[in-house]
Amino acid sequence: MCIRDRKSILHIVFGLTIAGFILTSCEDMFGGFLDKQPSNELTGKQTFSNWSTTTEFHFDTYNFLRHGACRIGNSWMDAATDLAETSYSNAGTRVSFNIGNYYSGAAASELSDTWEHYYRAIRKCNMLLDTIDVVPKSIDLSDEKYETDKLNYKSESRFLRAYFYWELFLRYGPIPIVTKVLNPNGDLFTGYETRPSVKEYIVDFILPELKECEKGLMDYETGKKSQNAGRISQPMARALYSRIMLYMASARFSNESGITWDQAAKAARGFIEDYGTKYGLYTASQNPIENYTNAILRNTYSESNNEVIFWRNDVKANWASISNDTPVGEGGNGGLCPSQNLVDMYDMADGSSPFTQYDETGAPIYNGINCPTIRIESNYDDNAPYKNRDPRLAASILYHGVKWGNGTINVIKGQRDNPSGNANATPTGYYVRKYIPESILSVNHSGSSYRNWIIFRYAEIILNYAEALNEDGGSREDVLNILQPLRDRAGLTAKLVNRTDLQTQDEIRNFIRKERTVELAFEDHRAWDVRRWNVAEKALARPIYGIDVTLNGDKTIYSRKIAQERVFAPKMYLYPIPEGEIWKTNIENNPGWE
Repeated sequence: MCIRDRKSILHIVFGLTIAGFILTSCEDMFGGFLDKQPSNELTGKQTFSNWSTTTEFHFDTYNFLRHGACRIGNSWMDAATDLAETSYSNAGTRVSFNIGNYYSGAAASELSDTWEHYYRAIRKCNMLLDTIDVVPKSIDLSDEKYETDKLNYKSESRFLRAYFYWELFLRYGPIPIVTKVLNPNGDLFTGYETRPSVKEYIVDFILPELKECEKGLMDYETGKKSQNAGRISQPMARALYSRIMLYMASARFSNESGITWDQAAKAARGFIEDYGTKYGLYTASQNPIENYTNAILRNTYSESNNEVIFWRNDVKANWASISNDTPVGEGGNGGLCPSQNLVDMYDMADGSSPFTQYDETGAPIYNGINCPTIRIESNYDDNAPYKNRDPRLAASILYHGVKWGNGTINVIKGQRDNPSGNANATPTGYYVRKYIPESILSVNHSGSSYRNWIIFRYAEIILNYAEALNEDGGSREDVLNILQPLRDRAGLTAKLVNRTDLQTQDEIRNFIRKERTVELAFEDHRAWDVRRWNVAEKALARPIYGIDVTLNGDKTIYSRKIAQERVFAPKMYLYPIPEGEIWKTNIENNPGWE
């Protein structure tokens, strides 16, 4: 069955007119230097006839960077993982991804629209790269400024093109690489029916592109100036390079890529050596919850957040921008609802593990829907599950009894945040807190705040380095000491090197995966991490657990439950190629989707 009738890949990529101002996020603006966009009625010839419209055309390409929310039929990407469910009964993840029904219409925004979205973006990059050298200089622009801007624009376009191809790779695997604008009246299909190998796509194209474009990007000092907020500079290229090297060294890709863990470790260490004095973990407050919250919400330029490397820079958000992801008791629509699976991954406040065993997905080992085996020394209490836990839990997840907004979260059936008959009430017993600026809720929801979507932050680089070094056989002490600053920032008191349950490489591997999941929760990592680790069949096929909260007299009772049964088959490591593209180009589909 066809998802929907689509234009072919080649017509998407190579049409004559400029792709208009296309946004796929829940926010409507990138901000700052993107205040003006060229008319979508301009032809390529008109656009590149003067420097002003060329500049606007280039900056418009930044709008193809997508926000993490509202990705799959109004669901976050993390609602298609074991980290969360959505409260929307008809959301894309509920009726498509999580039950194996990838051809549902609710999945189209992620499954097939993504293909068109990024190929349109790539086409814009190719148009600029093909044309910018012949665009005449404006009379008010110095020769030096003209040459500098031209080099910056070309390098930014190469970075964006590499990033867009990477996003496509995560979903579809290696697909046709197009680096020039083709004439739709010519022979479009020759050379684009065959899919490249992982090595050809990543090692021979994307990674060299990042190395080359880095030379022409703004340096760190230039990029951090306020007038350049949100623009790509050299550290962003290095951060993406580190991420891709980590992936290519991982179990799913290493045989085809030839990339080793040593190379991945060197890529992350190189970033730390070159930029570790410029970027760092946000630690301005004495309160660990505030530090972690502000590391996400505060921007680099006006709010002195040196943890964020690259982000999608939106305008100030208001109540309308966050209402879909706020508790129903606050007047919102529920939205993203974290799972008990994720809650169980958070350590105790003293830095110890609440449970005895964790698997290769980073999650504790379950026995049905019962609580995982409790580590007695941790003093974890399943009847007080949020007491003395890692502060990142409180900074990321709204749970029963916590004060937030204009009230206290109450998920007892029939009460404030779990009212009877409200279809948007949480199915898991939790609501998301991360990425939701509480200041917006002040004075009848009249506040506003920036809601920046993180693409790269320094915490990821630390996690990249620790994982690669452990897999490369680095010493226990070195690996754990790399991770320690993340734990210190979170306010966890115990030192990792003193933990008796982190002695072997396997134990540390599972811990790193747990730590990565907790630190980067809801930042669009989990779906791809479990795939590169080759554990998606285990992580994404098990049930999503939630919590029922009831009262027995004056005693609060927490009962675990199954919120949703999940389905994951091996073919779901990749998306199917949109059927319209197969029909028109005869491109090979991904395994299992034939």
